Amino acid sequence: MPYISNTDEERQEMLKEIGVKTFSELVSNIPEKFIHNKEYLLEPGLSEMEITKKVKDLAKKNLSNNDVISFLGGGIYDHFIPAAVQHIVNRPEFLTAYTPYQAEVSQGTLQTHYEYQSMICDMTGMDLSNDGMYDGASAAAEAILMAVRKTKIHKAVIAGTINPLYLQVIKSYTEGVKIDLQIVPEKDGQIDLEKLKELMVEPTSCLLLQTPNFYGNLEEAFEIEKIVHSNKKALFVVAVDPISLFMLNSPAEYNADIVVGEGQALGNEMNFGGPLYGFFACKSNLQRTLPGRIVGKTIDADNNPVYVLTLQTREQHIRRAKATSNICSNEALCITTSAVYLSLMGKEGMQEIAKQSFDKAHYLADEISKLEGFSKAYSAPFFKEFAIKTPKPAAEIISKLEQKDIFAGIDLKKYGKENMILIAVTEKKTKEQLDFFVKSLKEVTNA
Repeated sequence: MPYISNTDEERQEMLKEIGVKTFSELVSNIPEKFIHNKEYLLEPGLSEMEITKKVKDLAKKNLSNNDVISFLGGGIYDHFIPAAVQHIVNRPEFLTAYTPYQAEVSQGTLQTHYEYQSMICDMTGMDLSNDGMYDGASAAAEAILMAVRKTKIHKAVIAGTINPLYLQVIKSYTEGVKIDLQIVPEKDGQIDLEKLKELMVEPTSCLLLQTPNFYGNLEEAFEIEKIVHSNKKALFVVAVDPISLFMLNSPAEYNADIVVGEGQALGNEMNFGGPLYGFFACKSNLQRTLPGRIVGKTIDADNNPVYVLTLQTREQHIRRAKATSNICSNEALCITTSAVYLSLMGKEGMQEIAKQSFDKAHYLADEISKLEGFSKAYSAPFFKEFAIKTPKPAAEIISKLEQKDIFAGIDLKKYGKENMILIAVTEKKTKEQLDFFVKSLKEVTNA
């Protein structure tokens, strides 16, 4: 019991209370072959000062987006977060609050989450939003399950241009419930509309589209919606970058039924990949099949406004066969962070973030394309992320740029694209940084 900070006397007192003399006697029913009798290869104990120094030294081996110029994207983005966000979120009533599904949860937490839901509805144009999902990938998977529950059709069509990591999660979610997944192939960085028409002829629960897609390209959402809804039962599910909603058409404008996405960009740090949270919104006719929970506003016996959990169709509250999801927790603090961030930035601030990200991404793409051997991989319009063809293996270029403290982007070779880098640009990047990136690309490739 070396990890429990009790004295030998305290341990002996506990053993006596239990009715045994030694710890070995306590675990005597465990077969000997499962008992570890060798010495643990542990270092000697350290003082607080010593262990603090050691942990800091280990942490220095990591390079964060604060130490380098980062163009990494693929679902997690380096947006600016005002200091006031963490100052507010670090208040103990926010920071220590557990996931809000207990009946006695504070009114403050419920109101914060109600405001968050309202903001998601404003952004997406949908009628209602739930109180969050684990991440964008699980939100997309839950949307497919929701469509199957609504239509009773165990087939879903998925755009071949969605984030490959989302697709992995979706396959894990749907395998056990026998949902047939059909993938629409990619054509020049967007989905093939003719192939989509073919797939939508058969009974189908939904199409899952991502726009901007994994390659940063905007899909033909208005045209795609017509194809999807020509199939009378099919639902149109769209995964979006929330920042893009402050510049591009809202999903409601192209008649999406369900809208999901990754919420990290709304005030949450990159944190080496998490925690993340997914947002999930839909039309009102789908509310009874919505996963997770919804915070609502009503009045109490004294006619005062109060906030309550109005929908909790989880297996903890309802017969398992009728539960809409097995989500037992949510990303409460991440959602609170986004509510604070959106409130501080306001619509004009968010529009400025979207515009700067768009403008700077297009400036960088144009400048890189001027280098010998480099070109835009696709001609489709894009928002803040784009793929570039490189004259040398992308891994080689990325490695050399790391030596200049630049994270160049994602090597798309792992996703079947040779000599291509996926580059993301946000409002944080200065013109000097963008020009330095272009100059460094030229140097490492002799372009």
